[in-house]
Amino acid sequence: MNLKRVVVTGLGALTPIGNTVPEFWDGLTNGVSGAAPITRFDASKFKTQFACELKNFDVEQFIDKKEARKMDPFCQYAMIVADEAVLDSGLDLEKIDLTKAGVIWGSGIGGLKTFQDEVTSFAHGDGTPRFNPFFIPKMIADISAGFISIKYGFQGPNFVTVSACASGTNAMIDAFNYIRLGKANIFITGGSEAAVTEAGMGGFNAMKALSQRNESPETASRPFDKDRDGFVLGEGAGAIILEEYEHAKARGAKIYAEIVGGGMTADAYHITAPHPEGQGAGNVMKFALEDAGLQPEDIDYINVHGTSTPLGDVSEVKAIQRVFGDHAYKLNISSTKSMTGHLLGAAGAIEAIASILAVQNDTVPPTINHFTDDEGLDTKLNLTFNNAQKREVRAALSNTFGFGGHNCSVIFKKITE
Repeated sequence: MNLKRVVVTGLGALTPIGNTVPEFWDGLTNGVSGAAPITRFDASKFKTQFACELKNFDVEQFIDKKEARKMDPFCQYAMIVADEAVLDSGLDLEKIDLTKAGVIWGSGIGGLKTFQDEVTSFAHGDGTPRFNPFFIPKMIADISAGFISIKYGFQGPNFVTVSACASGTNAMIDAFNYIRLGKANIFITGGSEAAVTEAGMGGFNAMKALSQRNESPETASRPFDKDRDGFVLGEGAGAIILEEYEHAKARGAKIYAEIVGGGMTADAYHITAPHPEGQGAGNVMKFALEDAGLQPEDIDYINVHGTSTPLGDVSEVKAIQRVFGDHAYKLNISSTKSMTGHLLGAAGAIEAIASILAVQNDTVPPTINHFTDDEGLDTKLNLTFNNAQKREVRAALSNTFGFGGHNCSVIFKKITE
């Protein structure tokens, strides 16, 4: 079978370091930290009192107040970035086959705030079941793809992937595969998450997953640093327009990059801890390279999962060294979670955008907040500490791994005729 080529023609981002794609990229390349004390609720009794929240954000600037009330924040974020991406792509909805246009979205948790608020209200009441009629539609993760398809009239494949923190990348790979198999021409894909709530913070604190560096939140997300003590919870969304290459070329679309390969594996090891030797992580990068028809030497940049957890960072580096061998020392490696925090199901989407823009601009965003080398990590690796670096980026690989042992890797490269 002749597989079709797939390209990126539109981007949308809503992140703790920028509410549009240009703002996001500016924050990345300037090493901006999105972490700060929580403003959404009183976190004074929580072990972790900070997060990477959206800044200067008012949903009513983007969505009508009445419509916004029908959506959980994770869905609002999805709608906002989808709109930016569609506008960026220059798609004329009257000139495309809407039956060949689909939406595959990702969210690890879905409507957590809606669930928390409705159940709390019921628990504090007199036992009479008074639930909002939008409770279920606002809560379910798939409603994000549903809302997006309704807005744009996309009648092709439509669903949401749920694979914890790998959800956004999982969605992207699914969309990539549908297009290259000829099942669709266009997808809006990506992910969104809105878990900075009492339930989200409390749950992750109970797991001992979050940093508790309350005295210095802006430096708390420090992947690969000796003193890392957990991840910083973030929120937001990223959207990518994937399009069949000839379809994009025929309409004169601008093309950011080509998506050339994706891999998916399971650790089959533990519900939350990564395999200590990065077995699944290594396999997924190897499979992505094979899928793309590329050699390890063809990759110039890896945007790692790099959450700033003691175990995760080490196992991912081990996997990179095993897969890339001597070429690992010629790579730039960085964790943009050092700036954005961990957006859970949306992480893969915004990190794919960071990788795409690295390819387009020949610039690698940094891993900020590095203070002390970890003796357990090879200091000869270029982990792009503290400052962005200019270099040719022919191809970039982006990793996302999720609780449950879900691993996804996706590869973007410069477009060639």
